[in-house]
Amino acid sequence: MSMIDLRIDGDVAELVLDAPKKLNAVNEDDLRDLAEALDRAAEAGVKALFLRGEGRAFCAGRDIAGVVPADDDVADFLGNKVTGVLRRISEFPAPTFAAVQGACLGVGLGLALACDVVYVAESAKIGSPFANLGATLDSGGHWLFTERLGTHRTLDLIYTAEFMSGREAVEQGLFSRWVADDELVDFTRERVTRAAAGAQLAFAASKKLVQDIRDRRIGLWESIADENVAQGELCSSEDYAEGFKAFQEKRRPNFTGK
Repeated sequence: MSMIDLRIDGDVAELVLDAPKKLNAVNEDDLRDLAEALDRAAEAGVKALFLRGEGRAFCAGRDIAGVVPADDDVADFLGNKVTGVLRRISEFPAPTFAAVQGACLGVGLGLALACDVVYVAESAKIGSPFANLGATLDSGGHWLFTERLGTHRTLDLIYTAEFMSGREAVEQGLFSRWVADDELVDFTRERVTRAAAGAQLAFAASKKLVQDIRDRRIGLWESIADENVAQGELCSSEDYAEGFKAFQEKRRPNFTGK
């Protein structure tokens, strides 16, 4: 049976990694199932995606039980199995949220990194224990740590194989918020539901603007120019008109994504 559980409720897709006994570690079959679930959610036209792990961990990374290093084509696993899933999450046509508790390592860290917003439990364990295996951090971990923590802290985490708690990860700028363990899922689900009712066209424009700053390294004035174009395109949408009308009438807007 697949460990990937896709639940669609109205405009929200909840994607659950459901193999708590192995800390939601993933293998090739799991990644294939995850890619297919992401495609189904996109095809369903959901307006927000919630990714989480069942049990005491988000995802401990690759399931290496039974892997024989001499026979393992790890470059193929990462390049052709993992990276495609990370891209699917990053390019998902709606806001994406991850709720992270317990272990969030390797591929698991990459899955979280690919989401738009990540909320972490105070007890989350984030770091790079792979030196203990004679391996290195993967799935975008070097980029994430260096970009947000700097070179010294990144290599400190790699060389020592020590973990950050969820609170430490947020305080050091890695993710957006930490939440008490028993509040994490409800806290995230409420914000996912709120985003699903939001201005989807505006969210998509902002997502692209932010990703261009990250990936293309565009500067302030180019970004401002891009913002101006995006705003001009939005102003002819029904949502733009509805937002202004709702503000003037002192009521909540009813966005339709048009």
